[in-house]
Amino acid sequence: MKITRIAAYRVDLPLVETTYRWSGGKSVNVFDSTIVRVETDSGVVGHGEVCPLGPAYLPAHALGVRAGLTELAPKLIGVDPTELGRLNGLMDAALKGHPHVKSGIDIACWDILGQTAGLPVCVLLGGRYGDDFALYRAISQGPPEAMAENVAGHRRDGYRKFQLKVGGDADMDIARIRAAAAVLAPGEVLVADANTGWLPHQAARVARGVRDLDVYLEQPCLTHEECLSVRRRTTLPFVLDETIDSIQALLRARGDDAMDVVNLKISKLGGLTRTKQARDLCVSLGIAMTIEDSWGGDITTATIAHLAHSTPPEFLFSSTDFNSYVTVSIAEGAPQRVNGRLAASRSPGLGVVPRDEVLGLPLVDASE
Repeated sequence: MKITRIAAYRVDLPLVETTYRWSGGKSVNVFDSTIVRVETDSGVVGHGEVCPLGPAYLPAHALGVRAGLTELAPKLIGVDPTELGRLNGLMDAALKGHPHVKSGIDIACWDILGQTAGLPVCVLLGGRYGDDFALYRAISQGPPEAMAENVAGHRRDGYRKFQLKVGGDADMDIARIRAAAAVLAPGEVLVADANTGWLPHQAARVARGVRDLDVYLEQPCLTHEECLSVRRRTTLPFVLDETIDSIQALLRARGDDAMDVVNLKISKLGGLTRTKQARDLCVSLGIAMTIEDSWGGDITTATIAHLAHSTPPEFLFSSTDFNSYVTVSIAEGAPQRVNGRLAASRSPGLGVVPRDEVLGLPLVDASE
């Protein structure tokens, strides 16, 4: 089998809640998602999706995904898409860095491998654990009372884990966390996610101000060193996200005892192949994980579901369902939230079929 064509499409994903806000005054109304299609000489076609959280969150942006694919895709024509280790080596040799560019191709090739083997991707990634798995709901930044009301509202959809977007004024963030904590029901989980938004002194104030609450602190500061400084000043459980961008970063964080939980974002690490490596390492090291991505629609949600569903439940801290946040459906067959939980498809591959009328014409098109 060989790749005969790689195409990429742009799809805009408006938000159900209109605007998504997080630290530093950042906000997005419509997400720019890139859908990658990989075609083969056997007729099997795979799809992936890459959707950065705007241009000011990580070193990734939507136009860069498609520009990178213009450079990378022609070099992969004729390659066997089922040889995923070799494929990733070729991508790394052809394009230095830019893991988010490679992610959509890697995911699409996992989709092809699953279809060729007649197995769901989650089985190829390690097996299906249980019937489904729990999701978290991100609570967009706003006034304390409104964020607490959103926690209560999303509880009605079955969520029991909530990620508050903080990372602003320390006193306001303490109020936000306390307001949300006050409406939690027994057994629910609260994470205060600063998305790198605090300076160390602000993070230390917030940690001290909520030290009596049952809350996780997530990625308070920009750098590993700053986060580690805050970690050493609090007994609250700690989550790292933005700084975990490679196996090396994960090993460093583990060696420094810098966290209790890590967030693994698939496109940030370069696709399912690299994220599976990080996932399996976390299992070996005893580190709990949130399996997710930066953002996306149906195909991203399906990809997350397969990796999360193949993760041993004792190590799966949480996951997410991005397709419930947006108003546009990209593909048929995508998993849908049921009472705050999600399940990967049992169909071969990712189990999704893109809607051609939504994709439109390709913006990148490389073929034999």
